[in-house]
Amino acid sequence: MKELIEKLKREGKLREQKVAWVQIEGLLKDALRDIREAKAVLTVGERSPFLMAYQSMLKAGRSLLFLEGLRPADGSQHRTVILVCETLLGSRFKALAEQFETMRRKRNQLTYEYGGLVTHDETKNALTDAEEWIHAVLEKAKAVNPQFELPLQ
Repeated sequence: MKELIEKLKREGKLREQKVAWVQIEGLLKDALRDIREAKAVLTVGERSPFLMAYQSMLKAGRSLLFLEGLRPADGSQHRTVILVCETLLGSRFKALAEQFETMRRKRNQLTYEYGGLVTHDETKNALTDAEEWIHAVLEKAKAVNPQFELPLQ
């Protein structure tokens, strides 16, 4: 883990930065809010809830980096967040990190190209994955600050 972080620092993709707990908590609250809102609009369409699920995972991922005193620092910040989170969360979350990367690529299609499609099942799976990802980050936050409580619902 340390080797990857040092390599990313040397490459200019990651830098050290102290972040106040209020910022970490705020990102996690926003991530949970994004999931609730995504579920609410799932009956209307697939694209917006999918993008919101991705966004919630990104916010939770950034908060995990903040817990470690790190911040992504280059033009590929989303990819850096995924890579570092996969390392910080451990092998148990490898498949979920791979799904996050797949969602990142799909999000780029939906955001930067026209005609991108996402199915209802993809969106439902993205929401499930996002909740699992956020829960894992919440557990890490609780390990750092045992008094930290954020309800999942």
